[in-house]
Amino acid sequence: MAQLNLADTLDDDMNRSDSLEQLQSFCRGEMSAVETYGQAIEATNDTQIIAQLRRNQASHERRVQLLRARIRELGGDPPESSGPWGTFAKAVEGTASVIGEVSALSMLEEGEAHGLSDYRSDFSKLDLESQRLVADQILPEQIQTHCVLASITRSLS
Repeated sequence: MAQLNLADTLDDDMNRSDSLEQLQSFCRGEMSAVETYGQAIEATNDTQIIAQLRRNQASHERRVQLLRARIRELGGDPPESSGPWGTFAKAVEGTASVIGEVSALSMLEEGEAHGLSDYRSDFSKLDLESQRLVADQILPEQIQTHCVLASITRSLS
């Protein structure tokens, strides 16, 4: 009987570790999105687009907070920066003034699509409670921000 409990504990520890690693990756991606939206807002002068971008940015900020809270619940340390994901934000920042608003927003839409794909493909790496968080709160917002940005880029094409 003790071996069964030990095996269960080891499985729980591995699941927690896998979940923490994935949640930290999701959090870095969301932090990068917040940064990238900040730069995209600077690249446009259209007040309606700016309002939509700010709503999307606020959604990503909420997701950062949700992910940080879940990481702490699992005993982990939330990331302090976007890390390698920040490279995408820097690319948008560095090219926005050169390539223009439409291209910068298209790059941002690609980032939204990538985030959506990540949540869907890496969902199974999460523990059950983290899956609930992603399915109930994070994924619906990711779908919404992607749709909003896709609509903006279509309207500008």
